[in-house]
Amino acid sequence: MRPRILGLIAVLAAVVGLGASIASLVDFMGTHPTFCSESGCASVRASPWAHPLGIPMPVLGIAFFTATGVLGFIERPRVRLALGLVGGAFALGLIVLQGVVIGAWCKLCLVADPSAIVQAIAIAAGAAAIKPTWRASAVVPGVMLVVLGLGLWTHQEDPPAKPTPACVLKEQQPGVVTIVEFVDFECPFCRALDKKLTEALGKTQKPVRFVRKMIPLPAHPHAVPAAMAYCSAEAQGHGDAMAKALFTAPPEDLTPAGCEKLAVDLGCDVTKYRETFASAELRARVEADMADARAADLEGFPTIFIGTQKFEGSDHSTEKLLAAIEKAAR
Repeated sequence: MRPRILGLIAVLAAVVGLGASIASLVDFMGTHPTFCSESGCASVRASPWAHPLGIPMPVLGIAFFTATGVLGFIERPRVRLALGLVGGAFALGLIVLQGVVIGAWCKLCLVADPSAIVQAIAIAAGAAAIKPTWRASAVVPGVMLVVLGLGLWTHQEDPPAKPTPACVLKEQQPGVVTIVEFVDFECPFCRALDKKLTEALGKTQKPVRFVRKMIPLPAHPHAVPAAMAYCSAEAQGHGDAMAKALFTAPPEDLTPAGCEKLAVDLGCDVTKYRETFASAELRARVEADMADARAADLEGFPTIFIGTQKFEGSDHSTEKLLAAIEKAAR
């Protein structure tokens, strides 16, 4: 009796994992998340780990849980054991990756990955194939119920809109779209959003001005010199060009020396650059920017305001950013 119960547990775990993987793929492929729009989910989707070998991670999950689900109804114990153990170990690694490397948690991942681990434990403990095989017909409606349940669980009502921060309102000017950007040039999510914003700017003819506020996060060792380099170049009229250079340079190159080289390549006067870089006024500017971020009660980075419309995180399409620019211009 015990192997049959373990077999049922293994198949149920595959059904839950498959449903979570399908829901996750919907969010990966859509322009706006259908199931989980929380910042943790967005951060995981935007991370380079979300597309191993260019394949969306949910596709791998769908393939894995489909295979192990099918194997739950046929006698292939060795294949099932090998696949289950590999999948369980991989899922455990993904959980560690979220907590240690990405530093964010995705609700759907925290359903799919534990499902793979539970399945691996059940198979290793001696799960038997389910007989008769006609019971497999219950799998499809089971997966549909899981997807529906995840939709209800992850759905959130939009919170009441917060008032536009005073530091954003004071930067607005008539006749031009002002983008206020709270930025860390080493942050991978800030970099991802900048690519989409650059694409959006390339598709509009509206006049746009940037106001960048430096928020060097403690987790990024080169964020402070990059912020100081931006301010130093901006003082010489090379702010926008320096921002692009900092965003596109490898993060490990954002050392004081590396940033100075970027400034020189952009045509900055190196003597003036060094004076500004070492000045107390520059440090006061960065501290003031960070104070503005605290006063604005920001919940995550990157955060930008296109006009007075707020965008938090990097999970925004080029089309959505472009529409915000056109709306602000009106």
